Amino acid sequence: MAKKCFNFKVDKLTVKVYDSREEMGAYAAAEAAAALKKVLAEKKTIKTIFAAAPSQNEFLASLIADKDIDWTRIEAYHMDEYIGLDPAAPQAFGNFLRDKIFGLVPFKAVHYINGNVECIDCECKRYAELIEDGVDIVFMGIGENGHIAFNDPPVADFNDPKLVKVVELDAKCRQQQVNDGCFASIDLVPTHALTLTIPALFSGKQLFCIVPAPTKADAVKATLQGPINETCPASILRRHDNATLYLDNDSSSKL
Repeated sequence: MAKKCFNFKVDKLTVKVYDSREEMGAYAAAEAAAALKKVLAEKKTIKTIFAAAPSQNEFLASLIADKDIDWTRIEAYHMDEYIGLDPAAPQAFGNFLRDKIFGLVPFKAVHYINGNVECIDCECKRYAELIEDGVDIVFMGIGENGHIAFNDPPVADFNDPKLVKVVELDAKCRQQQVNDGCFASIDLVPTHALTLTIPALFSGKQLFCIVPAPTKADAVKATLQGPINETCPASILRRHDNATLYLDNDSSSKL
C-alpha cells in the first residue's frame, strides 16, 4: 500500500494527515510499534498508557497485528474510567481495552482503574503512585470538546498538582459518548469519572495521538490553530518535545 500522507509541524507537534481512517490507523500503528521496539531495546520493561474510545479501533487492531512486539516486557495503563458504572458494562473503559488489546496480547501487567471502590480518593492515590516515576509512551485521542483523557475544558489544568483526580464531565463530553454509539442517551452517561491529569499524560516521553472522523474537526482546528490554553486542553500537545498527531481527511477538514 502506497503511503499517502501530508506532514507538517505546529510549534513542536508533528502532524500527519492520511487519506482514510484505515490508513491513518495502520501507519500510526506501524510507527508506534517501531517506537515500542526501540524503547524495548534500551530498557528491560516499559510503561504505556492507552486511550479507550472507538477512535482508536483501527490503530489498536493494527498494533496487535504486529507479532514482533515483546508485550511480556510492557506494562499497560488506561487514562480514565467512569465512577459508579456497572463493572461489567461494555462502556467501561477497562472493559473496552480488555476487548481491544489488554486481553489479546501477553502484557507484563495490566493496571486497571477501579471506578467502583468505596474510597475514590484512595484509588486516585493508588493509581498515581503507579505512574509517578513517569511513562514511556502514551497512545491517546482528542475529544470533541478538545479534551485529552477526561480533562474537559472546565476542569483541565496544565499545571495540575495531581496525577489522577475525580472530574465532573461536561455536557459536550457526555454527548460524545452518545455520538460514538456507546450509550443510547445522555442521561445514561455517568456524570463523574477518574482521569489521569494533563501532567500525567505529558509525562510520557513519547505521545501518539490518533484522531479520525468529522466530529473531531473543530477540536483539531482548535488544537492546532487556537491559543495554547485550557479552553482546548489538547492544544498543550504543541509544547511536547516528542508528540505526533495522526489525522484523516475528515478530522483535518477544517484546517
